[in-house]
Amino acid sequence: MNTMSYATGPIEQYLSDAASDKPAPGGGSVGALVGALASSMSEMAANFTVGEKKYADVEPQVRACLDRLEPCRRQLLALVDADVAAYEAVGAAYGMPKDSHEQRAARKQAIQQALRDAMEVPLSIMRQCVVVAEASLELVEIANRNLLTDVGVSAILAEAACAAARLNVEVNLNLIEDADVPKQVRPELDELTETTERCRREVARQVGQYLSQ
Repeated sequence: MNTMSYATGPIEQYLSDAASDKPAPGGGSVGALVGALASSMSEMAANFTVGEKKYADVEPQVRACLDRLEPCRRQLLALVDADVAAYEAVGAAYGMPKDSHEQRAARKQAIQQALRDAMEVPLSIMRQCVVVAEASLELVEIANRNLLTDVGVSAILAEAACAAARLNVEVNLNLIEDADVPKQVRPELDELTETTERCRREVARQVGQYLSQ
């Protein structure tokens, strides 16, 4: 089992491991990291807005965005490691002995539980990405104009991270034998995906309008 915390380790090591033939970190973990970066960009725009006299009238709204974004970024960073741990748990379950009927039954149960747990991590990433995307949509209208392109980056990354996380939800759903689970989960996946896409489109429109002035 991996004992390294990528969230607190050097980014060079994380990227090197992600690029290697190690089974993890993989796409879910990378999605979480991209989501955390998305949050940081909206946070930066907000932090360049608070305390500025020109934006004093919107400061309460901007601070409210920061109050949502900072814990979101921390959660996404934690999910970088959580996804690695979840993937390793799936691998461990598949590696259980299967010589006897009892062992095969225990192995199957462990695999199915590990897959459910592994699905929950990227689903959590998607939920956090929506928080970031919605904050970017709010900030593009009120934040310091000099930081609007950073808000645009935030929205783009939030959408990408959500889409990446969805792939990892789907791959686990395909292996979960309980047919009710996909029926329960996919409507939320569609909603989360649509929200991040909608926010990114509108943020991009407003940023593009600002840049063309």
